[in-house]
Amino acid sequence: MDLNDFQWTRQPESCVVKDGRIEVVTRPYTDLWQRTYYHFQNDNAPVFQMETEEAYFSFTVKTQFSNNRRRFDQCGIVLYLDSENWLKASAEYENEQYQHLGSVVTNHGYSDWATTQVDASLQSMWYRLSRREDDYRIECSEDGVRFRQMRICHLHEGGGKIRFGIYACSPEDSSFQAVFSHLQLTDCLWQKHDGQQPDQTSQG
Repeated sequence: MDLNDFQWTRQPESCVVKDGRIEVVTRPYTDLWQRTYYHFQNDNAPVFQMETEEAYFSFTVKTQFSNNRRRFDQCGIVLYLDSENWLKASAEYENEQYQHLGSVVTNHGYSDWATTQVDASLQSMWYRLSRREDDYRIECSEDGVRFRQMRICHLHEGGGKIRFGIYACSPEDSSFQAVFSHLQLTDCLWQKHDGQQPDQTSQG
C-alpha cells in the first residue's frame, strides 16, 4: 500500500512513517466512543486513513503494542466516516491479568462494544477488515495466517465513498507506542454468502 494515500484526522503525539511501517505515540485522554451506557462522547482519537469507493476489498494490518500499560490503551483498525458513524477493532489493556480483544460499531451516534478476554502478555495482533458494499467483517489473527471472525456488521452510512485505516489512543492519563506494519489491500477475502436463503413470503 502507498502510505502517501493516507491522511491524519487529528494528530497523535508523534508519528514516524517509513518503509511501510507506522510508529505512533499516543496522546493522553484520547478515545472514540458515543453515548451508550457511559453517556459521554469522546471523539478525539487520531486516525490515519485512505479513501476509496471500492465496494469489495480486504484490508490487513499487523499491530504491535509492547508498552501499553494503562487501562484502555489501544491500537487497531478503524473505519471512521464522522463522529457518529464508524467502527474500530483493537486489544484494550485492562490490568496485569487480561486485555479486552474486541470491536466497536457506531451507527448514528450510538456505540456498542463486543469483547472477549485475552491474556495481558499479548503484545501483537493482526486484523483484517473486509467490505461488501455497506456490510463489513472484522477478523483477527495472532500469526497473520489463521484469521478468526470477530464480527459481521452493517454501517448505515457505510456505502459509497468511505475512509479506513488505523488508529491508536489512550483514554486515560497515558501514552504508549503503537507500531503498524504489513499493511495490505487485496480483493475481498470475505466470500459471498451461499448458504441458507432468506425466507420467502408465500403468496396466497
